[in-house]
Amino acid sequence: MTDIKVIGFHVPDAKEQFHESLHETGFAVLKDHPVNKDLISSFYQVWTDFFNTEEKHKNTWLRDPLTHSGYFPYQSENAKGNSEKDLKEFFHVYPFSPLPAECEIITRKLYSELLDLGTQLLQWLEIGLPDGVKETMTHHLSDMLTDSEENLMRVLHYPPIEEKEALLAERAAAHEDINLITILLAGSEPGLQTKTLQGEWINVPCQDDMITVNSADMLQLATHNYYPSATHRVINPEHGQNNSRYSVPFFLHPRPDVRLSETHTAKTYLRERLTEIGLGEKK
Repeated sequence: MTDIKVIGFHVPDAKEQFHESLHETGFAVLKDHPVNKDLISSFYQVWTDFFNTEEKHKNTWLRDPLTHSGYFPYQSENAKGNSEKDLKEFFHVYPFSPLPAECEIITRKLYSELLDLGTQLLQWLEIGLPDGVKETMTHHLSDMLTDSEENLMRVLHYPPIEEKEALLAERAAAHEDINLITILLAGSEPGLQTKTLQGEWINVPCQDDMITVNSADMLQLATHNYYPSATHRVINPEHGQNNSRYSVPFFLHPRPDVRLSETHTAKTYLRERLTEIGLGEKK
């Protein structure tokens, strides 16, 4: 079994370790990363407060069906091929998304830091691509983000689970992400697992000072499978550990016109996948 690499962000060969880990496993874990730790802590606190009030149900925050921006109530989404809805609620943040006043400043700041980090990591992955793959691509990976308003921060809350729910569904059933890469802040509770190439589920390291990165479907498509889309899930808590879990994935998305393959642009692929997971059309 190939382990997921835990990589020091500032070590001399960080770029090489990073693209090697994503090539071999679809996952990498970064420690000593540049995202402000106090900012992350404060971000989690303001959004925990939001999910713990009835404010989240007010019409102001109900999602826009055309943009998928805003609040998605409990059990809104299912994994591709799974009829059971995941045991989670979430809030979608795009550059244009209206936000609760108490979350506005800190969310915009963290969004900016994660976008900067994601752009840098895509440049690292570009370095690792074989020349034969690079020659088939229509854009450099980081250039796919130019002028994109599709980059998505998802603020996730997995509430404590009732016993009858746990028999039918998971917090997040096994799935692959749609985008290029996903940057995931360490969750407030453990539970994230990835499936190895040998078919074994393993826990993804989850410490406060770490950020997890996984490759996703659009990256796999654009690089002709050189970076495999990582299958992952969030399992239900063990007995006696049934606490709320919060996590924040940041999905790096190309602008809609970017051609990923002969058959798909980023726009057509996104629409297809949103339908498969029960979220429907997006303009």
